[in-house]
Amino acid sequence: MSEVSERYATIADGFGARLAGIRPDQWSAPSPCTEWTARDVVMHVINTHFRVRATLGDVPAGEVHAGDVLEAQWWSATDAIRTALADDALASQTVGGMFGEQPFESLVGRLLCADTLIHTWDLARATGQDDRLDDDGVEKALAFLTPIDDAIRRPGGFAAKLTPPAGADTQTQLLAFAGRAA
Repeated sequence: MSEVSERYATIADGFGARLAGIRPDQWSAPSPCTEWTARDVVMHVINTHFRVRATLGDVPAGEVHAGDVLEAQWWSATDAIRTALADDALASQTVGGMFGEQPFESLVGRLLCADTLIHTWDLARATGQDDRLDDDGVEKALAFLTPIDDAIRRPGGFAAKLTPPAGADTQTQLLAFAGRAA
């Protein structure tokens, strides 16, 4: 198992645990993502997984909708990513996207891990669950996002950066970078 596969599994399992912890009355709870509910966050993360997996060109992107059973869709989406990462030919296949051409494994390790990790925090906050994130995932996400600051500050992207408090830990720094007040 590669470093990216292991990190992705840890991050995906963290998101899955928060998803499993949502009570029926919490789906419409507001999240730290402006104008998004807990359900919207989950749908975004699943749809992002489907889009990333589709970059390999062998399956369509697919899309989940509010009426779908989101937990089942989540496990389908994450299983598809795990399976592709376990296949050396697929993991090393060059794919395109807004960050240029790169191996599929790199796209997962950079974009998908960072997106899923930050939205794990959003989902935890929306539903009153543990919001502590994987330390290694946080460090790698911050390292990926910092150099592309300008590219992610656009409509539909991250909000304006916040200034983290002096002496803030890496998770707080990442969240402030992503425009979230921890």
